[in-house]
Amino acid sequence: MLKLGVNIDHVATLREARYRGLDAGEPDPVDAARRCEAAGAHGITAHLRKDRRHIQDRDVWRLRETIRTRLNLEMANSPPIVDLVLELKPEIVCLVPERRQEVTTEGGLDVAGQCSALARTRRRLNKAGIEVSLFITPDLHQVAAAARVGSQFVELHTGRFAKHFENLAGRKRELRRLITAARRAHQLGLRVNAGHGLNYRNLPALLEVPHLVELNIGHAIISRSVVVGLARAVRDMLALMRPYDG
Repeated sequence: MLKLGVNIDHVATLREARYRGLDAGEPDPVDAARRCEAAGAHGITAHLRKDRRHIQDRDVWRLRETIRTRLNLEMANSPPIVDLVLELKPEIVCLVPERRQEVTTEGGLDVAGQCSALARTRRRLNKAGIEVSLFITPDLHQVAAAARVGSQFVELHTGRFAKHFENLAGRKRELRRLITAARRAHQLGLRVNAGHGLNYRNLPALLEVPHLVELNIGHAIISRSVVVGLARAVRDMLALMRPYDG
């Protein structure tokens, strides 16, 4: 069964637009996480950025205490964040690149150029019982590097697939890249997640990609929830994912 991890960052973004710097505010991302779980989500994803632009430290601690499924914490390979995560102990972390000027994570990690540093962090996290995923573009060079690092998962960046979805040739090209990367990752013993830019329109086409374990989706679900409610938005996405046979 293909699993859904709901990214709640954009709930915190909305809260921070009005309550930045305060100890409380609405909407509450932890309450949103509970509602996503109740609607059938298999896990909750949150990105604790170095600049704390949306998710705050108090959010991740409350999430750790509250959710009953699986906490996936996205993070940069930053020593202070790593130290916090070793204490927090989410089930899994996804190491991602961060650039201060970006609105959201815009690309994959250069794993091939950071193998030694990523492997050191991976070993520390694994020793604490935390699984590690690396957020990469669907590039065979990066897939091979992820295997050398020893991560348990890769998360394939689907941003180019989403960007070119409306162009049939571009969609087919990006799907081929994702399919090839997923197959190679599976051959190397890596489990495969995917995410970025996925929505209710483009997700059915993505189901051609083999060996997927989990999709991490945030913006589309939170956006749809404004109109139909969070529980309905989660259930609608799960319904689109149901035909997947791997």
